[in-house]
Amino acid sequence: MIYARITSVLTCLYAACFGVPAVPVSIWVAHHHTLPTFEDFFPMYGGPWWYRFQNGTFTVVLFEFLTLTLVAALTAVPLWKGSKHAAAANAALLPVEALFWYGFGLPIPWFIGLARATLVAFAWKALK
Repeated sequence: MIYARITSVLTCLYAACFGVPAVPVSIWVAHHHTLPTFEDFFPMYGGPWWYRFQNGTFTVVLFEFLTLTLVAALTAVPLWKGSKHAAAANAALLPVEALFWYGFGLPIPWFIGLARATLVAFAWKALK
């Protein structure tokens, strides 16, 4: 069960750190027509989709990503309790999330996704 609980916490942290910031970034894009930067190092969510979509479309895609991360976070509660269905849902969301990671140029979630998939695999036998 420890692997399932670690996956739950990791999923919630991922949603909080990468999904929730889509809201202020969307507001910034609407007002400034450019992406904010993270500590002046790189533009937030500045992957290939930023250059392909207009501001309004980009904002919609950001909110789709927020929704997806919130759905992933919703799987965390039953996964914490040992639900095999929640573990399957958590893992099934990863390919869709990976599409957004690529489109937004997010490097860190790839490692988080790998960790989530590995932890779900380790937890699978203990789940009910």
